[in-house]
Amino acid sequence: MSTNKILLKFAKKGINLSPEAYAKVINAENPIDFASSLIVKLKGDKFSSKDLVSVSGEVIDEITGNKTKEDNSQITLTREEPIEKKSVEKEPKVETPPKNESLSIDNLKKDTDTPEKHVNKEILEASETIKNEKIKFKRNEQKTNVKYDFKILQDTSKKSYTSGELENLIAYFKSRYEKLSKILQRRPELRNFTKIADIDDSQDSLTMILMVREIRSSKNGHKIVEFEDDTGTISVLFSNKNEELFAEAEKLVKDEVIGVIANKSDDSNFAFGQQIINPGVVRVPEKEMDFGIVFLSDVHIGSLTFLEDAFQRFIDWINCEYGDEEQRRVAEDVKYLIIGGDIVDGIGVYPNQEKELAIKDITEQYNEAARFLGNIRSDIKIIIAPGNHDASRVAEPQPAVPEEYAKALYELDNVEFISNPGVVSLDGINVLIYHGRSFDDLVMAVKQFTHERNDLLMEELLQKRHLAPIYGERTPLASELEDYLVIDEIPDVFHTGHVHINTYRRFKGIHLINSGTFQTQTEFQKIYNIEPTPAEVPILHKGKYRHFKFIE
Repeated sequence: MSTNKILLKFAKKGINLSPEAYAKVINAENPIDFASSLIVKLKGDKFSSKDLVSVSGEVIDEITGNKTKEDNSQITLTREEPIEKKSVEKEPKVETPPKNESLSIDNLKKDTDTPEKHVNKEILEASETIKNEKIKFKRNEQKTNVKYDFKILQDTSKKSYTSGELENLIAYFKSRYEKLSKILQRRPELRNFTKIADIDDSQDSLTMILMVREIRSSKNGHKIVEFEDDTGTISVLFSNKNEELFAEAEKLVKDEVIGVIANKSDDSNFAFGQQIINPGVVRVPEKEMDFGIVFLSDVHIGSLTFLEDAFQRFIDWINCEYGDEEQRRVAEDVKYLIIGGDIVDGIGVYPNQEKELAIKDITEQYNEAARFLGNIRSDIKIIIAPGNHDASRVAEPQPAVPEEYAKALYELDNVEFISNPGVVSLDGINVLIYHGRSFDDLVMAVKQFTHERNDLLMEELLQKRHLAPIYGERTPLASELEDYLVIDEIPDVFHTGHVHINTYRRFKGIHLINSGTFQTQTEFQKIYNIEPTPAEVPILHKGKYRHFKFIE
């Protein structure tokens, strides 16, 4: 990249560099990465737009921690203050403009770029601007003869029938109970379960399929859970003296459906828990796979903290134009790319978000996403699901990203859109795609869970056979007539995002993959001490997990 292009990179963000600051950027070990990092910090809350009219070298030193002993005064950013050019020993000489002249886009123009004063009236009257009705991409224009065995197994985009009335909510929970009850009845110990209303005096041991209604602790630290089914309610005590059972009770959350074996007490509405039975999953057999699948999420295009240069390196790699020979061979085998939500940063997702946006229009954010994805090889099928930052409804299940906001993406021949959650079959490999917002609720509800170990969160959701079991907390759930967040079929791959932290593990043969992010740490994450793992991309290559980093 030429020095002028680096300066234009700053200028496009509304940042002008003094000659001394310009020299520091150009003489950095990696000017491109240094420039990207610098832009993010300069666009933070510390500096206003007025401060960025001419950034001094002292400010660069302050940001990078290279402040000299003599420079202990308060940093100021002003156009009038003269800046002396410091000599740099044993560093390559760079061309700088005269002193006191800021490096703006206008200053980068040559004299020959100045338009002629003569105006041709006929041309002026006949001139009209061609509208940007279609965005063309060098890669996406190439047609492919690759055959895909691609099927959408679950997509709720056009299955929303809820009116928000109480009857819908009742139908929603009834659907959840019935679906999970059928899964639980496959367990031998639950085939002959008893409804609460059918419990009689002759029974000492109770076998039930129940929904958690309320959880509390006794004075002695035991766990008391109030359960319900469609016939009544019953409270069950789980003693802390039974450590294994109590540990299972500690992971119970409201609104999940489980099997319970208990001993009846003298009170017909109370019992002593002996066993908790989750719906669970059986081990899935390993399938043959002669191709590659790449997993992305939380790209956050449009954010000031979006790692554009790293994402471009990813695009170059998947096009077999970046990386060593072995890494390029892996790229050659890639057949599918899954993006599990938050491809853009969105608008108005949280208070004062506009201060952290480089692109402040949602359609322009999706246009920028199309510019990147449109330059990916056309023989790679791209599957896009929404996240909580996308222009889909917030309540889950989320329909696919609507075309009215993402027309440029819809024009790409190799892109498929799907709901969140959604299930696809990729040449026989079944992939469950869920953005992962319910992770926030699980971490709040169960003290042993953390965002960093989101692989354990994924395992727990599989054990519960539900993607968002807690109703009415941080994860908004639509009271559909059917609960589409029940995990009806066990997948080969479970792909999530949302927490910006890469994880991978095999659980009963299932690949658990969280694909991280292409965004640096946000202010929200700083508050909660969440350290993201940016620009790290998981690949399932011929059945083997690979993990490529696109930033040092």
